[in-house]
Amino acid sequence: MIGKTGFTEIAEEPLVYTQESMDRLKRKGPPILIGIPKETADQEKRVVLTPEAVKLLVNNGQRVIVETNAGKLSKFSDKDYSDAGARVVYTSEEAFDAEVVLKVEPPSAEEIGYMRQGSCLISALQLGKQKAEFIQQLNAKKITAVAFENLEDKVGGMPVVRAMSEIAGSTAMLVAAEYLNSVNDGKGLILGGITGVPPTQVVIIGAGTVAEYAARTALGLGANIKIFDNQIYKLRRIKQVLGQQVFTSTIDNYVLGQALKESDVVIGALRAEKGRSKIVVFEEMVSQMMEGSVIIDVSIDQGGCIETAEMTSHNEPVFKKHGVIHYCVPNIASRVSRTASYSLSNIFTPILLQMADIGGPEEMVFNYKWFMKGVYTYRGSLTSAHLGRKFQMTHKELQLLLAARY
Repeated sequence: MIGKTGFTEIAEEPLVYTQESMDRLKRKGPPILIGIPKETADQEKRVVLTPEAVKLLVNNGQRVIVETNAGKLSKFSDKDYSDAGARVVYTSEEAFDAEVVLKVEPPSAEEIGYMRQGSCLISALQLGKQKAEFIQQLNAKKITAVAFENLEDKVGGMPVVRAMSEIAGSTAMLVAAEYLNSVNDGKGLILGGITGVPPTQVVIIGAGTVAEYAARTALGLGANIKIFDNQIYKLRRIKQVLGQQVFTSTIDNYVLGQALKESDVVIGALRAEKGRSKIVVFEEMVSQMMEGSVIIDVSIDQGGCIETAEMTSHNEPVFKKHGVIHYCVPNIASRVSRTASYSLSNIFTPILLQMADIGGPEEMVFNYKWFMKGVYTYRGSLTSAHLGRKFQMTHKELQLLLAARY
């Protein structure tokens, strides 16, 4: 017979005894202290790591400190980060006092002063805004600085640039739809078309990732598009990825001028490989466009490709010139900060886990060429030849430092 120690009692045992909590995953090396300071730059609303990413890092044995309100503008609360296992701190000094600091905007001189000697900074470089003093301050603290816009993935792509370009391209068309309507003193058109009404005419200058996603959005809404670029292989690629026989052309003043006269929306997405963008739309062309048309110059952070474009902000995003509405905000992705934050977090979380496994940021630099591509200062030395020429500073090749290390 089954007594008190029978099957009934055995089956009930898990209900009686306290269950053990799941242990954190074992890590290979010592934990890395990761700092997430609050962005102080005007208009910047993104954060590099989401609470979900923080939870994954903490569960893998890493330590994360987050400055209070760092995620507020992306709708992530301090409680979200605290519940994920981060330590919320209340001063910038504490947030920057970490082995690895992650930011969207490059740090100010004051913020560099808060950083640890020999620590690692991962942020945007934003070359157009920088001066030699910025590099000198990083070198004085022997900081290994990584420009995330120069990071490559294992197949040679630039994941951060592509992710933000996808967002900028899609968002640019939604902005255009907003300013085409009558409420914003536009032409009073719907972006796209409806039965019996001719579709909106969209001109896209450039054939990269921004152009691709702007084109996808415009086609999805039913607009007619014309794409211009001087690189035939880019025009061929964009036709292939869109899967449609869209109008494409090299940048010819006459053909482009005619397209602009008939356009309702113009997207400037022509980016320079180095230096500032090339002007391809001149003021005379803009003056011949229809009143109430919309120009969005996504390449304004590199100087813009439209002569009449002038940098604006999210507070005052537009101005009119020759009756044409100009939207020239450099950080369009910040307009959808939560989406952009998730996108950045998806890129950097695996990198940080890999960094922890291999033994820290220095091991990442010397073991992965795709990570090395982003490094521009290393332990007191400028390692970028391009920055050396720009600021007239001496530089050391990172590959030579690699050879010296061994």
